[in-house]
Amino acid sequence: MKRTMMSLIGVAAALGAVTGVAAVTAPGGGAQEPPRSSSRLPVQRSALLCPAPTSSEVGRTDYTAFAPKGAAAGADGKKGTAALLPAGTVKDAGGGTDNGKGKGKKSSGKNGKGGKGAGGGADSAAGQAVAPRDTKPVVPLQEAGKPVTTSTDSPDAPALVGAADGTLAPGWTVQQTTSVAAGSGRGLMGLSCTTPDTTFWFPGVSTATDRQDYVHLTNPDPTPAVVDLQLRGKDGSLGGSAGEDITVPPHATVPVLLSTLTSAPTTNASLQVVAREGRIGAAVQATDGKLGSDWLPAAADPSPSVVLPGIPKDATSVRLVALAPGESDADLKVQLATPTGLITPAGLESLHLKSGMTTAVDLKDVTKGEAGSLVLTPSDGGSKVPVAAALRVTRGKGAKQEMAFIPATRPVEQRATAADNRDKGSTLSLVAPEKGKDAKVKVTASAGSGGGTPATKTYTVKGGTSLDVAPPTPQGLKGTYALTVEPAAGSGPVHAARMLSRPQGGVPAFTVQTLPDDRGTVLVPTAGQDLSVLTK
Repeated sequence: MKRTMMSLIGVAAALGAVTGVAAVTAPGGGAQEPPRSSSRLPVQRSALLCPAPTSSEVGRTDYTAFAPKGAAAGADGKKGTAALLPAGTVKDAGGGTDNGKGKGKKSSGKNGKGGKGAGGGADSAAGQAVAPRDTKPVVPLQEAGKPVTTSTDSPDAPALVGAADGTLAPGWTVQQTTSVAAGSGRGLMGLSCTTPDTTFWFPGVSTATDRQDYVHLTNPDPTPAVVDLQLRGKDGSLGGSAGEDITVPPHATVPVLLSTLTSAPTTNASLQVVAREGRIGAAVQATDGKLGSDWLPAAADPSPSVVLPGIPKDATSVRLVALAPGESDADLKVQLATPTGLITPAGLESLHLKSGMTTAVDLKDVTKGEAGSLVLTPSDGGSKVPVAAALRVTRGKGAKQEMAFIPATRPVEQRATAADNRDKGSTLSLVAPEKGKDAKVKVTASAGSGGGTPATKTYTVKGGTSLDVAPPTPQGLKGTYALTVEPAAGSGPVHAARMLSRPQGGVPAFTVQTLPDDRGTVLVPTAGQDLSVLTK
């Protein structure tokens, strides 16, 4: 009996150590202190994954790492570490290019270069991962509040896998920006390195003959991940089993050419990535023969209402691609949030999405010279069916065009960060999508990577409007800097995006990164011990 009682007390003590200790009294010693409410605490560890940037011989990639100041992680005062390490690459994955007639031209790696290939599926990723030639940490952070940068012009730069802990974990952000001077992939490609997950949605992919879209699957863990890929076109599912059971080895990346997953070239499609075992990071690299190239990040999880912020005011073409992935059709109200209010694009009062089918709508030059953000909400009286959506945005004309993608994004609840801003060329877009609910937002420009004093400015975005601004810059800026966006307490919902513009020989090269909440804090329930169970 005594031994049993001691064992139970030991178990209770262990549980208290795991869940957090509250003040308790022994059984029969009076009333216990009631559990306190949940507390919002900084995360103590975060992970990021950056795909291999480009195989171009005339490309240059800049990496910028940043962690916001003022977020202490844990009571132990641990300073923290943050760095990325090169990942291995499965060279023979995703190696077919589909010419639209069912004939696969074998290739390996990105942009159709290389020798042998397998064209997706389980066999395509069955090869061993080739270890990176250099294993030195990339952009390791030493302190919060100041960016760290590095660059590479190697055509075989590897994917990167990294983690941050301690005070550097909350809000840790890495921007990967690649400039390609010539070739079919010329232009500017930008991506905020992704966090690992198990499910991703990519509306806006293509398997058409004028596009080469690769999905990069990166495994951050020491055990293999097993991934399924499914494409959906205007009539539903595309292809067969080629995208099933793709094995991603530990600490490695697998690029898969999407055109190898189906024999039918499809201009507008949606890709679902599901990790059945393990977890991965996923991003799509899209290359167009006329419109250049950019990264298509995953859209926010399907939701009845979605916001796509940051359409440039000089956009010459905007294409909306959307999907209702569930078992019900969706009817949506389509509105453009302009600087003066919400308007309905001409000829597109509503949008009907059939269940499991991808719908594409060309909005042309919908912004008409004014910055805007697209807002999709359930039609009046319609059911709230979750949808996923993304935009392909084009600037320029003729041979001087460049494309970028804007996926639907989560609102900024506490904080969001955009790294790799220069003295010129950055535009910050803020949208308060709900009419009558204004948003007050504090924007902080960090110290520069080479020096400079942080600067802060506050903006008010009227409900139902979109605001484009040239963000504040650090005083005495040297190098690059980061922007941190923080809504005020009690503010209306706000979504954000940042556009980088770096013209290349007459081409208006640009890229847009949406700024979802960084989830640098989590709600932790305060647990209380109930030792009375030992007496029952």
